[in-house]
Amino acid sequence: MNMLTVDDMDLNGKTVFIRVDMNVPIHPDTLKIIERIRISEASTTIKELEHARVVVGSHQGRVGRYDYTDLSQHAEILEGMIGRKVMFVEDVMGPEARRRIEGMKDGDVLLLDNLRFCAEENYEFAPKDAANTVMVRRLARFMDACILDCFPSAHRAHPSIVGFPYLLPACAGRLVAREVQSLDRVLTVAKGPYVVILGGSKISDRLEAIETLIQGGRADKVLLTGLISIIFLMAQGRFKANKLGIKEEALVEKARKLMQKYPNVFMLPVDYATENNGERVEKNLDEFTDDDTILDIGSKTIESYEKVISGAGTIFMSGPAGAFEREQFAYGTKTLLEIVARSLSTTIVSGGHMTAALQRFGLSDKVDHISTAGGALVLYLAGKKLPMMEVLEMAYERVAAKA
Repeated sequence: MNMLTVDDMDLNGKTVFIRVDMNVPIHPDTLKIIERIRISEASTTIKELEHARVVVGSHQGRVGRYDYTDLSQHAEILEGMIGRKVMFVEDVMGPEARRRIEGMKDGDVLLLDNLRFCAEENYEFAPKDAANTVMVRRLARFMDACILDCFPSAHRAHPSIVGFPYLLPACAGRLVAREVQSLDRVLTVAKGPYVVILGGSKISDRLEAIETLIQGGRADKVLLTGLISIIFLMAQGRFKANKLGIKEEALVEKARKLMQKYPNVFMLPVDYATENNGERVEKNLDEFTDDDTILDIGSKTIESYEKVISGAGTIFMSGPAGAFEREQFAYGTKTLLEIVARSLSTTIVSGGHMTAALQRFGLSDKVDHISTAGGALVLYLAGKKLPMMEVLEMAYERVAAKA
């Protein structure tokens, strides 16, 4: 695709809105940031803009979740990474945010608060409609240009992603340019069989990803771990809903339809790990009681999955197999990553949690492509058009038409 990069724009002395993705893992108990990779990625382009007035926008978490927090911690970490002051404002588009933007000088960096504190940022729009949202209208008049450097959110048509480029000159940041180039290089050598390993807790996103990859010819086998594997077991009637407290029957029904539509694609765990007096205990499915909490996949599951992984031509892994933040329940995630890393396949690992896991287990240099993106990467692999990429192409064509 055609897109402009920061090399194509003179941003010195300009007020620039840069949309990054610093949506990072937050510890559920302390509410402290436990992994900084996406902030580090965001810092690259921001650090370069030494002679511009840089207004940074990002989201964190989802409404109603424990990780739906302000960005004050992010500002402190970003400041250390770029080596200059990062101002933080507890506002997004209100009077205080606008006052702070107006008062900026060249070289200043201002981080707005969590964009999802604005209701509009939790919905998706066509670019023209996004440009007409209150948030974009209020902020765009202070900006000279827009940089999109949020590949993990590239599949979202949120106002901050597709609205500003409709009104302002726009280009891709360093992360986006690097990600697209690297992915395209990896995909030129990718071959089947395609094995997908999906875990994590974002069930609806994973269900969408599965069908997208299968339809796009990128998933011959899907090995499930994490919470999504429980949904599929519930769909088979092999696990009770009350053991998880999940009441999303629509998700279970979607899983049931996927298995019916693609009967030979899915593999599910045969055992899981739970906790007993602080110790890891592995149990077969039929041994679980209502008092047990599933925290990881078991050894038998890993053994059966390894046989499939060893015969893959291309492996895509996204989402941890369990509560890998806790040492005794990191086994599933760590072992699967080790199996993937020593395979002779083309290997792609995605998602912020998995990027952190690779670093933690010393495996980052053992896979072909690492991306903090999750859903966006899935859609890109399947050949789908991403809203962020579409508006970047729009911005390129707008400039080309004037040339």
